[in-house]
Amino acid sequence: MKIRFILNPKSGKRQADLEQLAACIQLNFPGADMRLTKAPGHATELAKEAAEMGFEAAVAIGGDGTINETARGLVGTDTALGVIPRGSGNGFARELGMPLLFEEAVMRLQRAKAVPCDAGRANGELFLNLAGVGIEADIAWQFMEHGKTGERGIWPYFKIGAKTALSYKPKTLDLTADDVQTKTAPLTLVFANGRQYGSNFKIAPKASLTDGLLDMVTVTDAPKWKLALAAPFFFTDDWRPFGVTETKHVKRALIRLPGDIVYHIDGEPRKTQDTLEIAVEPKALKVLFPER
Repeated sequence: MKIRFILNPKSGKRQADLEQLAACIQLNFPGADMRLTKAPGHATELAKEAAEMGFEAAVAIGGDGTINETARGLVGTDTALGVIPRGSGNGFARELGMPLLFEEAVMRLQRAKAVPCDAGRANGELFLNLAGVGIEADIAWQFMEHGKTGERGIWPYFKIGAKTALSYKPKTLDLTADDVQTKTAPLTLVFANGRQYGSNFKIAPKASLTDGLLDMVTVTDAPKWKLALAAPFFFTDDWRPFGVTETKHVKRALIRLPGDIVYHIDGEPRKTQDTLEIAVEPKALKVLFPER
């Protein structure tokens, strides 16, 4: 198989890991085409180039951000998206069933099968797993702003998350989902193509990458004890809502809220004005699934 590997060198922790990964790829795919990303958006350019050159697959090596960028360059082409996880939550890699150890992931790619998969669009921007509004979008936005001048890492993220959880007040949205209009004030409203945020945190355990639909999950501003009871089940396939969620299958949705709308796509924060349009794009790109 003719494959281009697109590696984000900033993902992962050690240069030694990077060198071992490169050696492992060359061992399993002799003469493989390997490219390093140099700036935001570069993975998309490299993926587009791979498709134009007739590569059978472009394999993103990095976190969900690198995978998302690579996928953007492959939509509507015959070149499949492959994944070797090298991030933190690794939501999309987990969704595909890819091993988290890079040696195992590389070997599993040798027998991977290309499957046409759906993607989502949020104001036209591609997402593979999730897009949404609410408390987690606000946390992501504040963490991004904090990172411009302050410390990054897991501890600042938890501090920002805890502070936001105590003070967050849901906003009332005008929501139109497949022509059904309603008002809602959710703690979070998520449109799920895949099942999870990452780290096996499954907000939509029944979502599918191949059903042509998004799972619209509304989490209400429930009493804290109900949220506490429900939370552990987000990490299982046997999730019980405890009366704090509602899930519907939709193809498109429109969110209206005067002023700023903070939202996220595959964990990356965004901001728009007044309206947010969500839609599914069935069979948008081919994705390499490892043999189970």
